[in-house]
Amino acid sequence: MVQSRFSPIRKGNMINYPLQNLPQRSAKPRDGGITMVMDKGLSVRQVEDLLEVAIDHIDIVKLGWATSAVTSNLRAKIETYQKAGIPVYLGGTMLEAFYIRGQMDEYRRVLETYGISHLEVSDGSIEISETDKCNLISELAKDYTVLSEVGSKDPEKMLPPSQWISMMQRELDAGSWKVIAEARESGTVGMFRGDGNVRSDLIAEILDKIPSEKIIWEAPQKNQQVWFITLLGSNVNLGNISPEETIPLETLRLGLRGDTFFTFLNQ
Repeated sequence: MVQSRFSPIRKGNMINYPLQNLPQRSAKPRDGGITMVMDKGLSVRQVEDLLEVAIDHIDIVKLGWATSAVTSNLRAKIETYQKAGIPVYLGGTMLEAFYIRGQMDEYRRVLETYGISHLEVSDGSIEISETDKCNLISELAKDYTVLSEVGSKDPEKMLPPSQWISMMQRELDAGSWKVIAEARESGTVGMFRGDGNVRSDLIAEILDKIPSEKIIWEAPQKNQQVWFITLLGSNVNLGNISPEETIPLETLRLGLRGDTFFTFLNQ
């Protein structure tokens, strides 16, 4: 049950005014149109303040990389999200830290201790074969909702489209609920160039083979969010959104910000 200081989650367009010709947003709990927020160390009070104004617009929260390992009052913070009906998961780097040390049983105990139902499988910091990664996804998917991250964090490493597609498909087949297209919190690697511009040819090839609704596109920068909303509509899945950008992103999705003002107006 949501805490009393939070307004109830509304359905459809979460807007305070009777505007017509808005794109229809999917209702929570959503499988498409997901906004994944990256929490890099918010306090419990900051989380409460965020939820008070943005509970309708947050679908899932990632505790960035391994920040959960050094965050005070971690249980209280996770429970605050969970009581608001928002799943929390630990960043992929946290899983990698346990995996490389041969401590996956301990990792599972951490998830059980905090009541975490979602997790991320990534290989951004360690070397793991795609076969081993898919085996890990398959095993964990028996008990958890798995997101898996595809793409390199190394700005010098540009994976060809065929490799992106192959990895995404294999990981979905292995049991991933969604695959995450890598961009880091900076939005300057993976599917983006060093200046933050989208590798549009790469995206086009991916979308030719992988359904958009199965992908969460990491898009921390506003211009990147605009690009994906313009291409794929208001219900595109976007991730690595900073808490303070949650509401601004929702206005972009609804065509209520200059960058997308005319995108949906005549639809």
